[in-house]
Amino acid sequence: MSDREARHAELAERYLPQDRLERFRERADVYDRENRFFAEDFEELRDAGYLRLFVPDEFGGPGLSLNQVSRLQQRLATAAPATALGINMHLVCTGVARALLERDDRSLQFVLEDAAADEVYAFGISEAGNDWVLYSSNTEAAPQPDGGYLLTGTKIFTSLSPMWTRLITHGKDASGDEDAPIVYGVVDRAEEGISVSSHWDPMGMRATQSRSTKLDAVPLRADRVVRRLPDGLNPDSLPFAINANFQLLIASVYAGLAARALEVGAAALHGKSSAKAESSFAEIPEFRVRLADAAMQFEAVPAQLETYTREFDELIDHGRAWPRKFVSAKLNATEAARATVEAAYRCAGGRGFDNGTELNRLYRDALAGMFHPSSWDVARPMFASALLDD
Repeated sequence: MSDREARHAELAERYLPQDRLERFRERADVYDRENRFFAEDFEELRDAGYLRLFVPDEFGGPGLSLNQVSRLQQRLATAAPATALGINMHLVCTGVARALLERDDRSLQFVLEDAAADEVYAFGISEAGNDWVLYSSNTEAAPQPDGGYLLTGTKIFTSLSPMWTRLITHGKDASGDEDAPIVYGVVDRAEEGISVSSHWDPMGMRATQSRSTKLDAVPLRADRVVRRLPDGLNPDSLPFAINANFQLLIASVYAGLAARALEVGAAALHGKSSAKAESSFAEIPEFRVRLADAAMQFEAVPAQLETYTREFDELIDHGRAWPRKFVSAKLNATEAARATVEAAYRCAGGRGFDNGTELNRLYRDALAGMFHPSSWDVARPMFASALLDD
């Protein structure tokens, strides 16, 4: 075993030992059925120091790399995809701060200090009707004399709704200037004007409790404003770091889900007997091929994540190619998750269709991958332009 793999194994045993994963897997069905937050999982992860994974040693954390966190998130998702996706949003925020720090940008250093003090971060960027997502905003940011802003708008899919204490968010400067910037910063949940929707009843990933967050003249303090950027696409290091951590860590969750689906499919074939073949279904060629095809499609996903996360950690400069790599990893992982679960369903047969099976939950969880940015509609023009217009 290489030194790198030995380190991964050590981290897996430290943060996600097998007995913990089994507890998470057992509770995942309960959270899904009752449509409630993964509170017990969250406390176990917090007690284990999981929320501090990206926090550097100088601030009291283990200072793990994106590559190491990606591997841990893949492992966590094999047991409880919704728990992994929910905690992912805190990790995205702290991962962004860590990435900037490694690039000599301390504008989000306070995020790492907050995480070391057990503050819980969420990501409040998505808005209904805003298909620019990160690069524009429907939220109004009213300038204040001290350099801060009052934010008014609604953010959707705010994971960790019952637990977050800090929100990375954005809004459009409402000064009326033609070149009014998009303002990025962090708001404190203790501020007045924040309300969280009580509605969350999705098909899958239910335990994330990713409810909408309404901001009504919520103060964004001047010392928590981290960027003022032009409306629209721009090459600033903040959106670059957000895209990297968001896309690659989302991909990590769905890679773990896909890996588990293959295990469940294999177990289903071993557990079914064929009267016609007088053997288990695991020995019937058609079913072996079905699972093998899904496994071959999946094989490239962890390899892609391994490469891109390591190159990001090593500060490799892919220039304008980086966004394509980020979105490709996310799309390949989410597509593979759906494909492997469908293959596992075909292997399990009618028993898998029961609403109480793990496979049923994995199928519904995998469908959520279609709703995370970036989409195929966004990705195709990026790739076409790189090939045909440069």
